[in-house]
Amino acid sequence: MAAANSTKVYWRLQEFEAHARPVSCLALGKSSGRLLVTGGEDCRVNLWSVNKANCIMSLTGHKTPVECVQFNTSEEQVAAGSQSGSIRVWDLEAAKILQTLMGHKASITSLGFHPFGQFLASSSMDTNIKLWDVRRKGYVFRFKGHAEAVRSLAFSPDGKWLASASDDCTVKLWDLSQGKVITEFRSHSAAVNVVQFHPNEYLLASGSSDRSVRLWDLEKFSMIGSLEGDTSAVRCMCFSPDGSCLFSGATDSLRVFGWEPDRCFDVVRVWWGRVSDLAVCNQQLIGVSHQLSSVSTFVVDLKRVKRSGGSAPHGVAPDDQPAPVKKEPGGGALRRSYERPPTTCAAQRVKQGAESERRSPDGERQSASEDEADEKLSSAEIHNAEDYKEIFQPKNAISRTPPRMAEPFPAPPEDDVVVAVSRQLKDVSPFPTKLQTPALASSTPIQRVEPTVVSGVKRPAAVPPSQPPPQNQAESKPRIVLSSRNEAIGLNVDDFLSGSSDGAALSDEEVLVQMRKGHDTMMLILSSRHRNLQTVLAVWAREGFKDALESSVSMNDLAVVVDILNKINLQPSLWSLDACTILLPQIDKLLQSKYESYIQTGSTSLKLVMKHFWGLISESLKALPSVGVDITREERHRKCQQCLRHLKSVSEMVRSRAAQVGRLGSSFLELQLLLAPLDEVL
Repeated sequence: MAAANSTKVYWRLQEFEAHARPVSCLALGKSSGRLLVTGGEDCRVNLWSVNKANCIMSLTGHKTPVECVQFNTSEEQVAAGSQSGSIRVWDLEAAKILQTLMGHKASITSLGFHPFGQFLASSSMDTNIKLWDVRRKGYVFRFKGHAEAVRSLAFSPDGKWLASASDDCTVKLWDLSQGKVITEFRSHSAAVNVVQFHPNEYLLASGSSDRSVRLWDLEKFSMIGSLEGDTSAVRCMCFSPDGSCLFSGATDSLRVFGWEPDRCFDVVRVWWGRVSDLAVCNQQLIGVSHQLSSVSTFVVDLKRVKRSGGSAPHGVAPDDQPAPVKKEPGGGALRRSYERPPTTCAAQRVKQGAESERRSPDGERQSASEDEADEKLSSAEIHNAEDYKEIFQPKNAISRTPPRMAEPFPAPPEDDVVVAVSRQLKDVSPFPTKLQTPALASSTPIQRVEPTVVSGVKRPAAVPPSQPPPQNQAESKPRIVLSSRNEAIGLNVDDFLSGSSDGAALSDEEVLVQMRKGHDTMMLILSSRHRNLQTVLAVWAREGFKDALESSVSMNDLAVVVDILNKINLQPSLWSLDACTILLPQIDKLLQSKYESYIQTGSTSLKLVMKHFWGLISESLKALPSVGVDITREERHRKCQQCLRHLKSVSEMVRSRAAQVGRLGSSFLELQLLLAPLDEVL
């Protein structure tokens, strides 16, 4: 097992359904790296333990979708901002609402807890930043200055400054005691998505949609570094605990940067999609992303990532020891460090408390009766009492957050080829690198079914010559095409760059002619698929949902079925017994597909069927015959028998594949347990 773990640089820890509707935001607990909070369009805030798919607690009260969530430093409180501009703060230990803060006029975009004390900063689409004392109603201070929406907030480690990043391409630094802007940094050419303070030194990092990271000296208020190389927008960042390097997360990769001089230590091709937060714990970096209603957690083994020295080679770092503290000239050793007060800032609290009385508008205060009504509407539903008691009510009162595990998250078995492929592709020529780009944003249903487009262009004579050299042993077994793949399936760059018949290199015009042939074929397939979807949509509008499903199945194109399923899986109310009888045979086909994205869609659909219809199917089949003629009941009984027959077929197939090793094997094992109730009826 140790040998297996030593070869993996990253792996997907888990993927689970977090909300009934799409997930809109999430945040990791930075202190422990073991707590996760998610917010969704279902207006709920759910609390999770990393590496467990069981919801610990569900917090309700918001009436509009939750747009932003954040833990406080001790992970005892959670704040959530909604689309309406309201903010709710919950006490996790007491499992109750602590405060409801009203004042913003538009959707909340970012939240940040003060490193010590009971203060919370919030930003909104209304361009305002507000500082709140969570113990009272009304804001303490309002900061105005950004021209567009503020996307990220961060307090300095000493609690004296607040940094804000905005869509107006600027980063502002605010003095909390003075209540005014200290300086403004202008260098980014696109919206700034994230801002982060160095843990020890007077240094600030900002990440932008212009695919760059900027580093700012907070003594001289000047830019000291411009770190580029990401192929997409910088979505999240975090400094290493010792401050020796900066981790930058984009849609397709994790980059490790150093500064003074600017350099990239390493690049890890983690195809995590919409990664939204990072945390470092036990020599591992935890990254969390969300797609539709599901959340995925990834682990990067920092012992195998280069975090010092020159540019990293495109392979695994040779040393397996923690990175030493940076001692290179200009690496920040001479920069001033923060002075953290031993206790909460009493003087600062008094000053800000007085400011609160002066600046909080009377219109934002609520009466006691309104507070009681709001508390009744807001609730904390504990779904997993065992995990809740372990985390928030430990026997040792000193340890309030999940205890730091002596052992890091274990790596999965070596059947997952994602790591190997991603490392090998770093040295491939630029042409296939460009081919990887469309697969980066795999957050929509249409993009998830992309493999079908390639399958339609299969050329039996062309594919075998390009595949056998590296995969002679795999020819006899069907290969699963991973949803997180980073290589084009069925395409060979040599087909486009090969020499002419006389051995001479092809001219640019000849290369373009060959490329256009494949492009025209691809466009025909995509156009045909688009027409099919338009036909289904027209039938849906004209004749109803059932006829639309029958129309999509009759096209004999699994890509269309997957597109439809990815849509209706987001709206379980669309499912009916008729839909089950039509779609269960298609779900069976999807689960037998070689495309992992198809298997995932089929798995999600099967879970919905079992959750919402198994009770009806089993009760109908167990019920005694009715007296007289009941046509409706007979029709329902017939449909239930059809569903049971299809479920039996699916169950046999799932049982045969549950013995597989790795992520897919675990998925089929989960489905096998889900289908276990069938044995009582069969």
